Amino acid sequence: MSFTLPELPYAYDALQPYMSKETLEYHHDKHHQAYVTNGNNLLKGTEFEGKSLEEVVKGSYGKNQALFNNAGQHYNHIHFWKWMKPNGGGSIPGSVEKALVDGFGSVDKAKEEFAQAGATQFGSGWAWLAVKDGKVVVQKTPNGENPLVHGATPILGVDVWEHSYYIDYRNRRPDYLKAFVDNLVNWEYVEELYQAAIK
Repeated sequence: MSFTLPELPYAYDALQPYMSKETLEYHHDKHHQAYVTNGNNLLKGTEFEGKSLEEVVKGSYGKNQALFNNAGQHYNHIHFWKWMKPNGGGSIPGSVEKALVDGFGSVDKAKEEFAQAGATQFGSGWAWLAVKDGKVVVQKTPNGENPLVHGATPILGVDVWEHSYYIDYRNRRPDYLKAFVDNLVNWEYVEELYQAAIK
């Protein structure tokens, strides 16, 4: 099963002013495409050919670093595009809202810890809401790592590699994270993943 670059679920300019057309063009067409191309080349002739993307990510972690880096980033980005939508943010579906309150005390605290994880991830990486042992937790990972390789299931992730925000925010990563949480998150997709994770 080779990797393929998914279409964006919205137009390149649909997330403005919070994420520019230029950022999406570079991020999707150049960066994500590179993970797909490199991942496919690195997959050839390995034991992971024909496996699902999740199996490749989990199986190559700690064993085949180059393949893992590209497969992990491919996995992360497939979801990243769906974790955003035009006019995102806003109200959170009931089941997710309850899980955030149960896990963090309040929705605001959950958002704050998530954004803080992104702001404090040194260098390149991601911040996550993930389901671990039935509870929603915040995690942060370096580079292309994700909660799958740490015994959890990601339900929301934000890319804090500089290419994700530098065109629009320069070095103001906290401003990017605030804009992401307040105006871009597709909470319906988060709910879909949450429901699948707790089954």
